[in-house]
Amino acid sequence: MNARQGTCLQSVLARNQAGGPPADQGDWRVRTGFLWDFLRSFSFYEQRVVVVTKSFLLKAEEVRPQWYVVDGSDQIVGRLAVKIATVLMGKHKPTYTPHVASGDFVIVVNAEKVRFSGNRIAHPTHPNFTEKLANKTYESFTGYAGGRKVLTGADVLEKNPTRILYEAVRRMLPKNKLRSKMLQRLKLYAGSEHPHQAQQPQELA
Repeated sequence: MNARQGTCLQSVLARNQAGGPPADQGDWRVRTGFLWDFLRSFSFYEQRVVVVTKSFLLKAEEVRPQWYVVDGSDQIVGRLAVKIATVLMGKHKPTYTPHVASGDFVIVVNAEKVRFSGNRIAHPTHPNFTEKLANKTYESFTGYAGGRKVLTGADVLEKNPTRILYEAVRRMLPKNKLRSKMLQRLKLYAGSEHPHQAQQPQELA
């Protein structure tokens, strides 16, 4: 016991010998205050540090999107779509905020050369045509009677081959107002060229 603790203890004992605190001050409150003064004299009470954790929320004006490029040649649609959706949502950043479009831009070249897993089937124009793509259907509805359209994987591959990867990414994004903003940052191109060299995109790992 150091000198400070001894002095505090002597003051507590002296008050108890004098008859305790006056009745009008509240017995338990005053006694608790004396005990707390005594306990605070110990070093482990003085060294307490209160750490307040504050959640970080990114603001829309603080977003600084980057540009990434990836080659879709002979890549599995689902696995590539997971990587792209993660970057579009911004989940690869420590500043990810669910209610802010904090993602980056993604450029996909050779988007028509992606493939599905499974056994390959002979196709006149697409060497990566598989059974899974042949059995897959893409539906759209205009909202009017008779406006439901169903296209097979072969039809989509012939009309718009980049739509296969687009639909896979779109269905992995959150179903809210931010999805349209995220999809605007997805750039799909058939072929190995893209018009975004000025942005100096980095390779998406």
